[in-house]
Amino acid sequence: MNDLPRTTRRFALRTGAVACAATAFPLIARAQAWPSKTIRFVVPFAPGGSSEIVARATAAELSKTLGQSMYVDNKPGGAGNVAMGEVARADDQHTLILGHIGTLAVNPYIFDKLPYDPIKDFKPISLLAKVPSLYVVHPDVPAKNLKEFVALCKAKPGQLNYGSAGNGSAGHLAFEYLKIATGTFILHVPYRGTGPQLTDLLAGRLQAASVGAPAILQFIKTGKLRCIATGTPQRIAQLPDVPTVAEQGYPGFEMTQWYGMLAPANLSQAAADKLSAAAAKAMREPTALERLGADAAIPVGSTAAEFAKFISVEQQRWQPVIARAKVKPD
Repeated sequence: MNDLPRTTRRFALRTGAVACAATAFPLIARAQAWPSKTIRFVVPFAPGGSSEIVARATAAELSKTLGQSMYVDNKPGGAGNVAMGEVARADDQHTLILGHIGTLAVNPYIFDKLPYDPIKDFKPISLLAKVPSLYVVHPDVPAKNLKEFVALCKAKPGQLNYGSAGNGSAGHLAFEYLKIATGTFILHVPYRGTGPQLTDLLAGRLQAASVGAPAILQFIKTGKLRCIATGTPQRIAQLPDVPTVAEQGYPGFEMTQWYGMLAPANLSQAAADKLSAAAAKAMREPTALERLGADAAIPVGSTAAEFAKFISVEQQRWQPVIARAKVKPD
């Protein structure tokens, strides 16, 4: 091009710049226009648990903030692996998933092979909320608190059972963590979701469970379940008379569930940044605070970078617990 006359060279450069801009403009416009259609927010568990409560509160706020409707789609199966694998491969730019302690910090260490990579296949968007883990028993169980429950378990090793939403679920991890801390032996009965588990727990076919507060507060308040301890560092406002596990003789014990939003790794960075800011803002909206607070969920609304770091820390925290408890998949 250096051999061309100066005016010709200038014309060629201008033409090239215009062509590049014309090529880039649709990409920029698409990023700015996101979302351009209804957003599907996948929950990898059955309806009826804390995950659905957090997801629906989030979807309601983001529908207003983003100007496009967002709906919750429950897709249980395989300890969350079915939905995680599907969303990891989604390429429509409008499919998201609710990340969870089980799918992000437990499954990588209990399954030999996963249909997804929790780090490479997803973009962390925001840590949405934390949920207190409550330890509950059926009213027929002769234990008014954790101390009495531990004594009962030690007097009848292997004769009591507890349920969970499935192997590797938050409830499974929470109760195994309690068993390690208290030195007790109690049988685990896995279910396919919190809803089916609660059906048997309320009917007395299960003696105990650890469940996220939003899903069971109503049953505790009506006397259908008895809460013997909370896994939080401090007592929760909704159950001020129920002491924590730490208060009842196990200092440093802490167990909370958590939920965050993830997008497939192929979501454009501009869209991911916009979504992250919107999700963080949504968790601070009065209606979200009121809705989640009523169920004892704690809204967070982190940045994408903060959520990515949080996932890494949680993986390091739970890997040795999983190994010691010998948690296995279904």
